Amino acid sequence: EFSKAKNAIAEAVKSQDRAEIISDNDNYIHAEFKSKLFRFTDDVEFLIDDKNKTVHIRSASRVGYSDMGVNRKRMESLRIVFNEKMK
Repeated sequence: EFSKAKNAIAEAVKSQDRAEIISDNDNYIHAEFKSKLFRFTDDVEFLIDDKNKTVHIRSASRVGYSDMGVNRKRMESLRIVFNEKMK
């Protein structure tokens, strides 16, 4: 399950436009996403908690106050791809 979840996260990230995995260590993945228009960078971190069968996600913009819901939509898209890969 752990390796399947980790692979599903990596595939979900790679399925997104302007996404790059920066680090992939043990139970942690850090990815960067660039916005289409202004090329702002959002950091997304995934921590796989195998004991509790949970993936913790942290997503944060480096610049700005509002992204007009882009980050939330991206997280939802990642969740959908992840769930499909976990079937």
